[in-house]
Amino acid sequence: MTKDERAYPDTPDGRYFVVRGRLWRKSDPGLDETKRVNLVSELMAARRAVRDARGDKDATAAARKRVDDSKIALGERGLVWWDDAAPDYNRKLAKNTPYAEWWAGIDG
Repeated sequence: MTKDERAYPDTPDGRYFVVRGRLWRKSDPGLDETKRVNLVSELMAARRAVRDARGDKDATAAARKRVDDSKIALGERGLVWWDDAAPDYNRKLAKNTPYAEWWAGIDG
């Protein structure tokens, strides 16, 4: 297990990773590797555009839209990528979700 895997554990079903007790949806594992790499590159470019647009309201809004569009395309936002009708707990505290017992065992 790498340091990042210990610092940001994945839920047992692989749908989320946890940062400071909060669930964050992972990218769709069904994405083609080339597509995933391209989307991650676009996401990073969009994040740099947000940084570079500071002070320009219109440019910031456009850059934030690029970030959102990239995250939706990656499956991290928007419609869930799993097909078992399970609800989405993205951005929820793990202790307040069905992952609470698992998280309590991880968090100690």
